[in-house]
Amino acid sequence: MLQRFIKKTRLPFIFCLLPLAINAAIIKEDKWGQGQTLLTFFEKNSIPAKVYYDLAPEDKELADEIISGSTFYTLYEDEKLLQALISINEDSQLHIYQKNGVYQMRAIPITHFIEKRTLALSVESSLYNDIVKYTGDTLLASDFIQAYKNSIDFKRQIKKDDKFAIIYERKYRLGKYFGSPNIKASMLNVNNKDRYVIRHQDGHFYDINGNNLNKYLLLTPLKYKRISSHFSTARKHPILGYKRPHLGVDYAAPRHTPIKAAGKGKIVFAGTKGGYGKTVIIQHENGYRTLYAHMHNINKGIKAGVFIEQGKQLGTVGSTGLSTGPHLHFGIYKNGNAVNPLKHLQIAQTKLEGKERDSFLRLANHYKNELDGILAQNIENVPFKNLRNSYIVYLTPDKIANETN
Repeated sequence: MLQRFIKKTRLPFIFCLLPLAINAAIIKEDKWGQGQTLLTFFEKNSIPAKVYYDLAPEDKELADEIISGSTFYTLYEDEKLLQALISINEDSQLHIYQKNGVYQMRAIPITHFIEKRTLALSVESSLYNDIVKYTGDTLLASDFIQAYKNSIDFKRQIKKDDKFAIIYERKYRLGKYFGSPNIKASMLNVNNKDRYVIRHQDGHFYDINGNNLNKYLLLTPLKYKRISSHFSTARKHPILGYKRPHLGVDYAAPRHTPIKAAGKGKIVFAGTKGGYGKTVIIQHENGYRTLYAHMHNINKGIKAGVFIEQGKQLGTVGSTGLSTGPHLHFGIYKNGNAVNPLKHLQIAQTKLEGKERDSFLRLANHYKNELDGILAQNIENVPFKNLRNSYIVYLTPDKIANETN
């Protein structure tokens, strides 16, 4: 029965490798609670605290990456935890399991698949509300708004019956989408003019001519000597031999080096955070969040709820928490998912040039034709049509009434 259940719901294959009495096993899905830690999870499941304290420093650091509200899965037999899969970002998860009767933990990849989807709508109430209404995907709606935020006045320019289309990718796990959507291209018709936005390989949005539409910029938060550890979703540990993520950049710098806010925003955490030691976390606009860890001290006035400007000093470099020497562990998160800080700190080009621009224009033209084709599939008198994972929606009241009959 368990194996049939696993196949149907696409549960990770690792759950069906256990030598156990199948009928006694129970798989549970739950949300990681606010303020919950790996140590409290161990305590709740009667896992000896020694298991946590014996973890390698890097594994304890990963435990501090678990995001409140994220979904995790457990496997129980007679109320005893056998295994757990706890996400730390979109690509990696902590696997807790028993070996020779002893609990162990390691980071493993998340098994998922990526599906391409398209969406075409006519505006009924607002761009955001209409996308959420027909997809239930708030992150998709937010990302679409961000793509046009710097080039469109949504209140003045968007009108009822304006059309738009989106080509995007979604990661799916256990039959549900998770993480952030990846909008590849979109089109918005405003004042009878089609405005195309294409995501380039650098992650930024560009218009159809290769001009950068992103205005948001994060700055390197300190003067450092060198990068002692780069961002990686699967870095092989030199001693333990297996791969584990490192979800940030470590900047080696002398103790007491000033640490400054990479961008303006609201402080959402300032204090001690497990293996990260003294830590500050700032929520910025556009879904970005930055983390500053292993600090020697946090400046007076830097506390949760305070709004600060870019460049404001947060504290100084130290080696608090699980740190072997003075450095700043700096993390950047987009919609809760860890991303490579070095790619998001670089100043984006205002426009593409040369061969890079030629390559982009070919890609943009391909997406333009695809977006035009999506809208061209509109069939008269059909208010909602599902076409190969695409949604064509017509929002005139009479057609909606006919559809519901």
